This record gives sequence, C-alpha cells and structure tokens, in this order.
Amino acid sequence: MDQPSRAAFRHFQPITTRWHDNDLYGHVNNVVYYSFFDSAVNSYLIEQGGLDIHHGEVIALVVNSSCDYFASIAFPERIEVGLAVSKLGNSSVHYTLGIFKAGEQLACAAGHFVHVFVERASNRPQPIPQPLRAALSRLRCD
Repeated sequence: MDQPSRAAFRHFQPITTRWHDNDLYGHVNNVVYYSFFDSAVNSYLIEQGGLDIHHGEVIALVVNSSCDYFASIAFPERIEVGLAVSKLGNSSVHYTLGIFKAGEQLACAAGHFVHVFVERASNRPQPIPQPLRAALSRLRCD
C-alpha cells in the first residue's frame, strides 16, 4: 500500500495517544493501531449513524483488517484517523483508514477494515440499517 495523504479521506476522528500505548521501544505498539481504527470507525457509526452498541438489534463485527506502517508515533502525540469507505455492500462495508499526526499531510500508517452487520441475537448477516447506510455513504471515496 502506498503512503496516503489526507486527500484520500472523507472524515477525521481525533484520538489522543495514551502512556500505555507505547512499547519498550518508545513508540506506539503495532497492535494499538487496530484499536485506533476500531475506535474511529465505531465513534463515527455511533455519532453519525446512530449505532446503538448496547441495545441495538444490529451490530457490526470486524471480519478482516490489515495495516501498513510508514512512520512511528508515540505518546503524547495527538493523532487523527482518516476514514473513507471503498465498498458499501448489502450487509458489509470496507473502510480505508489512515493514521496521521495532527496537522501532517502524509499518513504514518494506513489500513483496511471490514465490518459485517449482523443481528445481535443470531450473529447472522443483516442489511445495513438506513441511518447507518446514509452515514457510510458520506464516506464513499469512489
């Protein structure tokens, strides 16, 4: 994956790194980037699409994710996670994500993240509810 710029994304979610995000090498550990992705996507779904993570009949499960790293970040840096949707299906959505140091133009890391929307009780795929679909449509990058 090439190092993306801010222009590739439709929404930016600010995140503050935490002391315990750093590893023994003095930078944010690679696995923490996945939690940044998860937090940014779910914050957007809750705030913009009305996802009810506690009581909603439909929830979103991660079925695939990946990340490429270009530059280190470390506590106490402030970062922004860029979000875009590359594919919006009936019950799934493919996100493209970028981790940026606040104000910088090139991503420190870039990833891919796939959600499948399922009925909470059965874990069976369900069509993406309309309010969420509308919010996700605003992130389309095609």
